[in-house]
Amino acid sequence: MASVTLALLAVLVATPAARPPAEEVLRAQCQTWASDPKNPWALAHGITLEGRSFKARDGRPAANVIVSDFLRREGSGPNADLRFEAFSADGTPVEPHPNLQVKTLLLAGHPLSQAFQAGWGRVTLGTLVEDLKRDFRRDSALSPHGAWTLDALSHVLPPGSTFTNGAGESIRFDAVMDEALALLEREQSELMAGMKAGLPQVPKRKQGIYAHPCGGLHLFQAVATHARHPSVRKAWGSRLDAQVDVLFYRLASESRQYDAALSSAPPQYRLPVLVQMVKFYGHFLETLGRFREETRWKPSPSQAQAVDQARALLDGAVRRLDMSGAFRDMESLKTTQPQSYLDLIGDSCHAAHGLSYWRNHLGG
Repeated sequence: MASVTLALLAVLVATPAARPPAEEVLRAQCQTWASDPKNPWALAHGITLEGRSFKARDGRPAANVIVSDFLRREGSGPNADLRFEAFSADGTPVEPHPNLQVKTLLLAGHPLSQAFQAGWGRVTLGTLVEDLKRDFRRDSALSPHGAWTLDALSHVLPPGSTFTNGAGESIRFDAVMDEALALLEREQSELMAGMKAGLPQVPKRKQGIYAHPCGGLHLFQAVATHARHPSVRKAWGSRLDAQVDVLFYRLASESRQYDAALSSAPPQYRLPVLVQMVKFYGHFLETLGRFREETRWKPSPSQAQAVDQARALLDGAVRRLDMSGAFRDMESLKTTQPQSYLDLIGDSCHAAHGLSYWRNHLGG
């Protein structure tokens, strides 16, 4: 397609001997395919990687496109309901996870005073956050799709914060995040047991944390973001550190299963396995990168080695994807394998973002 960038073309024609680094391949993939102004979910992933400077293919800032073209309003006045549909009429994802867009804008560094032009007038990010608070319901926030809501609020609410939702319920945010940590512990309990028993792996059967989108790593990110406050870390003690240990155990456990699946899969089933590898290794690196940046956590020598292993595993998965022609076949995948097409966009952005956190990491 004519919109393929020069960066992506340069990556695609690189000879094997001069194969560019995985981050460069993934970044070119993200920049090219996440810039579709008709796909706000993809635009959000481009923002995740590139920040506020990311632009849609039509030249507009991606954040402006998301709000102006896809934010909807019901009612009027200060209590009007503002929302993004989960999917557009043609099935394009807009906000399949509630509050993904607000979370993305907050993490990109937009201030609450930032104003965007919506279809009916100007809307600030602060107004969107207040609408999120009104819509907040504990059960939804603590469901598998609630991590984006928790992550957004963790960025704007300090310890001790309370607010009243649209149902008139008084919400103590510290209590909600205590429940989120307990949820993470419950969902990873089978992995914790496997780690303590010295099992080489815990099979993935869509149980526990594996019933969450992206393997529950967004839940970890939300919980860890709240833990950037010293008072929260003190109150939680070693509980979050134990979940970090489980995350490293997951790296060993899941990599074994991906290798086995890849070696036994018929050729037509290799693509989903490779995409899943990019998803997990990329989110793993992104999650720990955010954790280090937000809380000043420092990996132990063995953990630092595991981070380097994750980078190597991700590089191998990207190399195999590149050799398979998946990155070159995006236009056809959009029709023949639409989920793989979307995954290759979103997971490329997350993985490049994850690698960027560890770009200068040399084993410690």
